[in-house]
Amino acid sequence: MRIKPDASVPLKIKAARLREREVRLREGEMAAGRESVPECETFQGCEATPGHGASLRERKTTPGRDLTLPEFPKPLPVEVIDNHTHLELVDGRHSLSPEQALEYAAQVGVTRIVQVGTDLRTSKWSAALAAADQRVLAAVAIHPNDAPDVAAAGDLERQLAELEALAKQPRVRAIGESGLDYFRTAPDGRAAQMQSFEAHIEMAKKHGIALQIHDREAHDDVVATLRRVQAPERTVFHCFSGGAPLAKICNDNGWYMSFSGTVTFKNAPNLRDALAVADKNLIMVETDAPFLTPVPYRGRPNSPYLMPYTVRAMADHLDMSVAELGAQLTANTLKVYGQW
Repeated sequence: MRIKPDASVPLKIKAARLREREVRLREGEMAAGRESVPECETFQGCEATPGHGASLRERKTTPGRDLTLPEFPKPLPVEVIDNHTHLELVDGRHSLSPEQALEYAAQVGVTRIVQVGTDLRTSKWSAALAAADQRVLAAVAIHPNDAPDVAAAGDLERQLAELEALAKQPRVRAIGESGLDYFRTAPDGRAAQMQSFEAHIEMAKKHGIALQIHDREAHDDVVATLRRVQAPERTVFHCFSGGAPLAKICNDNGWYMSFSGTVTFKNAPNLRDALAVADKNLIMVETDAPFLTPVPYRGRPNSPYLMPYTVRAMADHLDMSVAELGAQLTANTLKVYGQW
């Protein structure tokens, strides 16, 4: 298994345990008749994998993609929270179970997560994981790219009602990810997206919990909608994708900006410009795993244990110490979601 700690970093997970896990994972792959896990860049098309450990789906892949897990980063000096991840998705030649992902993350200082649902099934799974594990809180929603199909099937209201029941659970602390996606969804599906988005906004306000927004190539309409229907008190732009102008709008409205591994990408200077002007009291960090793996492992399977690469890149850009930034990120995250 090509996942090993930095030789200079003492870890609680010893080499023997890693070898044992590698054997178990390989045996599981052989039993399942698979050698690799496919990749997808959107939740549409991710294949359900009932019976594969505790996870639900596999990520589709493209030919030539490196499916090996990246090596451990140097642990962070302070604890940091991954406020948006998808442990229900398995990825990579040696994919991690949710328990393994959480344990690996803890070794590098990522001690807690928000597990995010993207449809009714994964939302139920996320809520159940949060109820069973004190390291996990949950967010529940219908993903904006799924909303048009759900609405076309005449099932949107029923599914929203079921999400409403999940939102009442004490360890469900956010509604999301919901929003608008004009990259994946054609114009004829946007009305359904908007209907779903507005329903999710109202649900977050009704239950007094946070809203996690998926915003892709729809900045103006997302902002206009939040202003028109009044955003929840704690609104988070998950995987913040705007530039400095959107960051300034977030500053003015008290909306949180969650930066993912994309802030490390060479072709994303607009994200670093946004980070530079963002109110430090409004920034958070996430992996969006198994997607958006930070540099230097872009394209390989992502997991919460890789978040230190993003935190260190953010600290470098902000000219802050990693400890100072990490403490700020954790304080902001606790304000949004409450105590774990």
